[in-house]
Amino acid sequence: MSNGSDFITPDVAPDELQSAVSWDAILAGAAASIAMLFVLLSLCAGFGLKVSPRWPGGVSAEDFTPIVGAAFVACQIVASMLGGYLAGRLRTKWLHVHDHEVHFRDTAHGLLAWAASVVGLLLLGVLAAPDATTAAPSPAEMLRAAHIGAQLSLFLGVGALTSAFSASVAAAIGGTRRDDMHRLHRTMR
Repeated sequence: MSNGSDFITPDVAPDELQSAVSWDAILAGAAASIAMLFVLLSLCAGFGLKVSPRWPGGVSAEDFTPIVGAAFVACQIVASMLGGYLAGRLRTKWLHVHDHEVHFRDTAHGLLAWAASVVGLLLLGVLAAPDATTAAPSPAEMLRAAHIGAQLSLFLGVGALTSAFSASVAAAIGGTRRDDMHRLHRTMR
């Protein structure tokens, strides 16, 4: 008769009992990404680029140009690379995980840091949005705003795609660097 104590459990590595996601590293990367984006946009504004619309007057045709769009995309990429690198570098070290899985997890950490920063920016944007209690715009103003909105959406989309990719690559680089430092530190003892 067996009472269950004869049941043999396979050896499970401690890493497999923990989550593969280091949320602390992801949130730290997202916070750094948001902060860096604000710093870079402030620098762009300091150089004379109109990176923020005039409120409560709204958007005018002079507010958005392709140069402003390209600067915004560059700011998104640089900020996302910083956040992704930090997410990859700060994540928990996995000891019994294959190198391919480690690379995938690092990349996923960068993508999650990017996604968390986008959600954070959207929440900040909703909180900072002005009241829409202005008079109804004329049809010409509505058409102009629609064209500006379409251009802005194009640049935001390109920036979002390239910054998501950049954050993922930077996280893989950060994770690889962390593992290299871990190996170096262990062999020096």
